[in-house]
Amino acid sequence: MNVFAHAEFDAHEQVCFCHDQASGLRAIIAIHNTALGPALGGVRMWPYADEAAALADVLRLSRGMTYKSALAGLQLGGGKSVIIGDPARDKSRALMIAMGEAVNGLGGRYIAAEDSGTTVEDLKAMRDVTRHVAGIADKPTAQGGMRTGDPSPATAYGVYAGIRAAVAFRLQRDELDGVRVAVQGVGSVGFKLAKRLAAQGARLWLTDIDTDRARLACGEVNAKLVTPEEIFALDVDVFAPCAMGAVINDDTAATLRARIVAGAANNQLAQPRHADALAERGILYAPDYVINAGGVIDVALELESFDVDAVNERVAGIGATLTEIFERAEREGRNTSEVADRLAREKLQGKRDMRESAR
Repeated sequence: MNVFAHAEFDAHEQVCFCHDQASGLRAIIAIHNTALGPALGGVRMWPYADEAAALADVLRLSRGMTYKSALAGLQLGGGKSVIIGDPARDKSRALMIAMGEAVNGLGGRYIAAEDSGTTVEDLKAMRDVTRHVAGIADKPTAQGGMRTGDPSPATAYGVYAGIRAAVAFRLQRDELDGVRVAVQGVGSVGFKLAKRLAAQGARLWLTDIDTDRARLACGEVNAKLVTPEEIFALDVDVFAPCAMGAVINDDTAATLRARIVAGAANNQLAQPRHADALAERGILYAPDYVINAGGVIDVALELESFDVDAVNERVAGIGATLTEIFERAEREGRNTSEVADRLAREKLQGKRDMRESAR
């Protein structure tokens, strides 16, 4: 397995392969870039087909975290880690502690957070052996209550703000009443997003590989249940992918009938060229690492003095960032993914230039 020649390798600063025989841990930690600060990123646990699939995922995800933090205006770099295994079958407290020890060995260059297949409780187990963990503290809500460190409410709010921005730009509509949205995946983020959209009068179609979960969600938000295969070809205004990545591929890019793609999933494009495929069909794409940055904003501000109003204001700003990207893409005749990448690289280069001039 050649890391440096890997198609997804992008001048990553550090890639660590971690193993603990006693707990069965097999993991990869990728630090993409620390120009803006220590690399923050979630710990994903997934039953990858093999180590090559895990490596490809962690390399892509860590780069996305660099760009996500840069465009969110955070003083953090980008990193990610993946644990190879089925979280329902292979996860244990011993395994999470071993993962914490691996993170601790990096001396703070990487800060771990929750992700697909891990929970706040898993991160608290890691916290027993490393302080380089975030997203576990109880936090106040705007309603005066408290919630766990789970960043999914902030992620959902950011996607909601992003959908409003996309609808305003493409459909010239300031309200979501009657806007047709297909939500793919109703887990912790997708369901919260669906509730926000329903509260604003959007018409919803939902799907999930867990049919029972999808059916229950439909009942709560008065949505229509569709199969995972049907979701792509629905005649809707917005397609919101909120499950796993690579859902925009050769087949789906050609069959989508939505005018907007805006959702919470990471790495929605199977290949960078699929951004062009969407643009050629007049489909507005909200770059995933921009629209789903609410969670990392929530976790990042936890590292400071957490203020719920400051978090909500920062997350709401995702809409303005997307509008800037949409306008620049239209002005320059480029796809939105390319423009977002360029904006992120400009921010990183600006930081490097500042460091060079200070020497």
